[in-house]
Amino acid sequence: MRTICGTFSSLADSVFAGSLINSYPEVFKPPVPIWKNPSRNFSSSLHRSKSQQNTRGVSEDSYAYHHARQRRAANVTRKAELRGQRAAALGDPIRGITTPFVESLGSLVSSEATTTDEALANTTTTSSIDKPPPSPASAADEDQLNYYFTRPEFEESLEYSRILSQPLISTERERADPAREAEEARVHEMGHKTASEAISRIVSLANANNKERTRANVQRIIDTFGRHNTDTYFKPKAPSLQSTYSTLTEQKPTPRAGPDTGSSEVQIGILTAKIRVLADRYEGANRNDKVNKRNLRLLLHRRQKLLKYMHKKERGSQRWTHMIDQLGLTEATWKGQIAVK
Repeated sequence: MRTICGTFSSLADSVFAGSLINSYPEVFKPPVPIWKNPSRNFSSSLHRSKSQQNTRGVSEDSYAYHHARQRRAANVTRKAELRGQRAAALGDPIRGITTPFVESLGSLVSSEATTTDEALANTTTTSSIDKPPPSPASAADEDQLNYYFTRPEFEESLEYSRILSQPLISTERERADPAREAEEARVHEMGHKTASEAISRIVSLANANNKERTRANVQRIIDTFGRHNTDTYFKPKAPSLQSTYSTLTEQKPTPRAGPDTGSSEVQIGILTAKIRVLADRYEGANRNDKVNKRNLRLLLHRRQKLLKYMHKKERGSQRWTHMIDQLGLTEATWKGQIAVK
């Protein structure tokens, strides 16, 4: 009996639902299957293409749309300008800023010796005793000499050779010929000038090879940045808190046995001189020299590590500022990534 009643009630409900659907077809519209509507995705919102979205934005407020595009273009331009300014402020990671000291590493001849090898080749020289031939770079105009010579030693050797080679004066003045002695003295003086000019060319770094020039540059860097010289006029580094409040006895520094060749600033200066030589070769005709490129990259990264260490230990000190000002190093030489292109 209950089964029959349930069946009649379900039939009545279905009939009532069918009458409602027929009366209001817009409300009780059946859903379209997904496989019959390919433009509809699985999200709850309708899918619109980018062209439809842009068209909708323009149609809603054209002024706001174009104003937003102008602001975006202005922001992109400003970012490019700031990026260029930051790159210019960082400087060149390979060469840095050119300073007088760095320029002197490339040419060890002073500005007074302006005669070059090409001008000397184009000039006809006469090997006369009265007029010695011109020199491309006289040793008197240079601060450094080849073959480990120093300026006082060179001048002393020339003067000693002049005294040894001068003609003897006769002790018998009655038989002496003053005119002949004067002529011999004049010839000796001209011969000494010619010999001095020849020796000056030999010891001149303008006629030396690249190895000897690098050695002279290294010696100059040791004399300029070595702590055996800079400790006499630079203020000592302030003691750290650990050493101030430490209960241990302070140890005296070991005295130096010679010139300073291992400090960070000296090694950075030597690496800078070598980097300039390799950079000049790499930027020339040897652009595809892979070995030279690898050596240049190794020296750059080695200098970068030393600069980071010294920036951590000596930042703001007189030793740090003196090295940066003399070598023309910028933040790009120790910050960020250095790439050799």
